[in-house]
Amino acid sequence: MSYTIDVYRKKITPCKDYIAFFAFVSFFPQLVAGPIERAGHLLPQFLKARFFDYKIAVSGIRIILWGLFKKMVIADNAAIIVDGIFSDYSMQSPLSLSIGILFFAFQIYGDFSGYSDIAIGISRLFGFDLMNNFRFPYLSSNISEFWKRWHISLSSWFKDYLYIPLGGNRKGKWFSLINVLIVFLVSGFWHGANWTFIIWGLINGLLYVPLYISKGVKDEEYTQVRLTNLPKILFTFILVGFGWVYFRSPSVYDANQYLIHLFAGSGSAMYFSSSSKHLLISLICLIGITIILTVEIRYSKLKKTEVTLSNFQLVLLSLFILFMAAFKNPISFIYFQF
Repeated sequence: MSYTIDVYRKKITPCKDYIAFFAFVSFFPQLVAGPIERAGHLLPQFLKARFFDYKIAVSGIRIILWGLFKKMVIADNAAIIVDGIFSDYSMQSPLSLSIGILFFAFQIYGDFSGYSDIAIGISRLFGFDLMNNFRFPYLSSNISEFWKRWHISLSSWFKDYLYIPLGGNRKGKWFSLINVLIVFLVSGFWHGANWTFIIWGLINGLLYVPLYISKGVKDEEYTQVRLTNLPKILFTFILVGFGWVYFRSPSVYDANQYLIHLFAGSGSAMYFSSSSKHLLISLICLIGITIILTVEIRYSKLKKTEVTLSNFQLVLLSLFILFMAAFKNPISFIYFQF
């Protein structure tokens, strides 16, 4: 779609090489769940000669391993606990429901950003360069920062092909606010024809609007985690987590009931520790979450988007991944359904 629009707007010239064009349209690494590449960036790479580059290939393998760690160690294990808690939320304790939100937040992050990392890494093996799709979103200190770091390729796509054509901020503040809400609603609808996604988009839009009106806080490209901004980071994560409840729940009623039981429920079940298996899986998830946050805080401090672990760290990750593979618990990528 972006190719057709960009050709119509005369931002790019029509491609006359049919093989290159169809290869671009069907480029398998990022075809299913992104990053969403523009024709202006990816298509020219099919029209030039590519040669094997050892350093680029090694960097690709490193980022593939990091993506596999996110997917296999964090997302796939978190899915087991999340499914059990969300399917029986009325009987769960507030602590268990909180664990459910925490684990789903990192399940969808590990699943989605893990896929993006794998796609970027595989593309490098073929000599292609894809854009970065995530920039440590859970270190954001407000919702505006979060959406500039989460699914960057989709956010920028909506900005260029929906928000700006609607008028952007050219018609005054109130029209621009309406345009912002439309973008978030469309973002929700893009994920599926279910009211849960619409509500999820609306919640994020309403949380974004006050920051858009005030314009008083400048979003940071990289967060330097300090004691002074830690409360803002935690508060933003909590708000995002409440939104994820609607994203994960099968209906708006279930999402509402989940949150009601979280704050006023009398359940006592603790699914995450209901058996030795579940307790072990929960501990693995918490260790994985700790690792990913520690690494991201460090690289955010260095103002580096791409995680480039040492050989020793990569060996440890590989062993961790192989250990998880032995459990034989493959879970399909969440975004394959959208």
